[in-house]
Amino acid sequence: MVGLEIRDAAVVAVLIDEGGSVRKRAQAAGDPPLAAVTAVEGVLPAASGSSGTGSLGIAAANLDSPVLARLLPALSSRFSDLPHHDSVIGSGTAAVIAESWIGAARGARDVVYFAVAEHATAGMIRDGRPVTGAHGRAPAVAWLSLNPVEREDYRKAGCVEAEVAAAGIVRRLIWRIKAGDHSRVRDAVNGELGAITVDHVLNAARERDGVSISVIRDTAKYLGMAAANLVAIGDPNVLVLGGIMASAADLLLDPIRTELARRLPGPMNEALTVSTATLDSDAAAIGAAKHASAKA
Repeated sequence: MVGLEIRDAAVVAVLIDEGGSVRKRAQAAGDPPLAAVTAVEGVLPAASGSSGTGSLGIAAANLDSPVLARLLPALSSRFSDLPHHDSVIGSGTAAVIAESWIGAARGARDVVYFAVAEHATAGMIRDGRPVTGAHGRAPAVAWLSLNPVEREDYRKAGCVEAEVAAAGIVRRLIWRIKAGDHSRVRDAVNGELGAITVDHVLNAARERDGVSISVIRDTAKYLGMAAANLVAIGDPNVLVLGGIMASAADLLLDPIRTELARRLPGPMNEALTVSTATLDSDAAAIGAAKHASAKA
């Protein structure tokens, strides 16, 4: 089973066995159609010739990306004997399939997955089946409206993504610095604000930088609000938090739990298990492979 995730700057492919273990992994960058073909070729067994038998699943954060219109024909032409190569699901949906199969929500039949990294993504499993909506875009967590103010970045990427995806967190810190607040992050990049990354903000918060702590506190509030909305809609047994909510759980997990308790009715919150994702950055590719195999 081969799974492919289309990211902004790279394509990641995994070859998994029937138990979900990753046997091979390949990553390629550059022109997306060529990168996708290269990544898949990088995980296929050499003895299989072109592709052998199996299935190919594809996940992408943006199902409306024009890149897919060029990428899918390239995969179809090169790997015509891998069924369902034209079936694309959202990265969040793929990740929740993986986490409910072999990850943090193993065996649970009602699961919500929510992650922020480059993008804000989410997925939902209800009674053992992924929920994708009429056009495959659900749950579009990036577009949850958590602020009544209208802003251009909200209209381009959605409120949640603009505020708490990696670029949004960095942007809010830069606004604070430009407003006159002193942060050691500025010293760390020698005043080159364009060099700041989300890791700078997270590490500075761990080192008790006041401005970074404030930005992370606000981030946790947005994350908790978005997670509460997803839980209220999905009523899951398990909420799985991925991306920086897993990698920076030391900073974010407790504040998010507090926000969940503040926003959800007591019985719903008490019945909820909150876990951090265990499959890291390969979750979407694994889930795409599993989804395609189930359809094959």
